[in-house]
Amino acid sequence: MTESAQVRAARALIGWSQAELAEAAGVPLSTVERIESGEPGSIPAEAVDKLRAALESAGVTFIAKNGGGAGVRLSKGGEAKYLGWDDLTAANDE
Repeated sequence: MTESAQVRAARALIGWSQAELAEAAGVPLSTVERIESGEPGSIPAEAVDKLRAALESAGVTFIAKNGGGAGVRLSKGGEAKYLGWDDLTAANDE
């Protein structure tokens, strides 16, 4: 299962905004906002699969809970748009 924290972390890892992820996955921006907020309810499994596939295509590997927490990492050869600490703001979420 893909968790909200994994989606947020994966997006940050590759330097995508929420809008960029929504576009890459072919889902509405509101879907990305809802999954990242951890909003319970009716996020269709198909939408979650599309988000995960878009992130994996960008080089993200999802790590399942395995005695620790679930996580993400950048696959070998994955290219990310680097965002330094000073660049991480709410503006990156638009």
